[in-house]
Amino acid sequence: MDSDICYASARELAGWLRARQVSAVEVVRAHLDRIERINPKVNAIVTLVGEQALDAARAADQRVAAGAEPGPLHGIPMAHKDTHDTAGIRTTYGSPLLAQQIPERDELLIERLHAAGVITVGKTNVPEFGAGSHTVNPIFGATRNPYDLGKSAGGSSGGAAAALACGLQPLADGSDMGGSLRNPASFCNVVGFRPSPGRVPTWPDPYAWGTLTVQGPMARTVADAALLLSVLAGPDPRSPLAITEPGSIFAGSLDRDLRGLRVAWSPDLGGAVPVDRAVREVLEPAVRVFSELGAVVTEDCPDLSGAEQVFRTLRAWLFALALEPVLAHRDRVKPSLVWNIEQGLALSGRDIAEAEVLHTMLFHRMREFFERYDVLLLPVSQVPPFDVELEYPDTVDGEPMHTYLDWMRSAYFISATGCPALSVPAGFTTAWLPVGLQIVGPHRADRLVLEVGHAFEQATGFGTVRPPVAAG
Repeated sequence: MDSDICYASARELAGWLRARQVSAVEVVRAHLDRIERINPKVNAIVTLVGEQALDAARAADQRVAAGAEPGPLHGIPMAHKDTHDTAGIRTTYGSPLLAQQIPERDELLIERLHAAGVITVGKTNVPEFGAGSHTVNPIFGATRNPYDLGKSAGGSSGGAAAALACGLQPLADGSDMGGSLRNPASFCNVVGFRPSPGRVPTWPDPYAWGTLTVQGPMARTVADAALLLSVLAGPDPRSPLAITEPGSIFAGSLDRDLRGLRVAWSPDLGGAVPVDRAVREVLEPAVRVFSELGAVVTEDCPDLSGAEQVFRTLRAWLFALALEPVLAHRDRVKPSLVWNIEQGLALSGRDIAEAEVLHTMLFHRMREFFERYDVLLLPVSQVPPFDVELEYPDTVDGEPMHTYLDWMRSAYFISATGCPALSVPAGFTTAWLPVGLQIVGPHRADRLVLEVGHAFEQATGFGTVRPPVAAG
């Protein structure tokens, strides 16, 4: 029964809980038992509040028994990304500088989860200050890939992705600047969705007009990711970019007929990024599935010139804005983080203005591209999961990678466009390492992207393959 509970879909589990076929206490206890058995192998959940979670589950059961209307995620256990402030629970950002930080209030994302009935069980691992797509930090160490414990789980939402793959939680929250929802989903054979900026409003946020960083859902299925998005999305007066459409537009069925869908497929962004042969070998047959489903697939790529400058400039600027005080403790943080902050401090006003002009031009080229196509397909990550002992891959398809960002271009070029993007399981390499397919849609076409990903997922079933460690 525990295995049935822990690998049930979130939609199915929520139905059982609403019908009182299982109690919130039973569900939380099943997940805590599984965390105790499996988590030491992968190091996905780094702060656990088991007794607090059970107390919250008992209270939730009592409210429902007394006649209260259960929320859409009533009784669902979740550990939250360790960069999301959660009141009363240690939130470290993976940094020794914040190792004992306990926030006094929930940020907006956590507020919405609790209002929907989620039971908080702890926090999931991240790289230091969420910087980089490999989850390792000086406090908790590395999160390991459930499909090969010697490989990276990706990042920065790597703990979240590994926890999902292992059945430690049915849903996960995350955030994405350069691929942090998509890259770990690809590495761990789960689903990660980068929504349009403003789809999931953020608060508090000192840079509330920024569009590079978003928060969003992760899950084992696209339908479950959409369920979580239905809770996270919707307007809030504290966010100036919040999209006014209600989150409820994502709660229903995602069924869609793909016949006639206009699909662009770009295996390497028109030669702009190197892609490991193992990734290509997985994705080429995966893309053929769209033709089999009746879509019209054409190899084509938007003009992404300027995306590199846009992303690197705005990222560095944000790092300097948020993390300059870290430089007073540079001997206690990773060199890549220091480098990225200093890159931001070296920027001029002209540099930032030029990046914003390029950002606008990129938006219009993408808008015009999507007049010809409905969605764009491309790799999520340019490499399959790499050695967990590395900070980042030093080469991709023989091309040297000079910084911790270089190997992430297939994800962060899309971040710069502002388009919604999904990572959905697409198969495995010959070494049995997961590879995700990235599905990108037009400006604010979040539901279209989820519907297309759902159709692909239903046709292939790659996400149902469980990692060996999950049997422990």
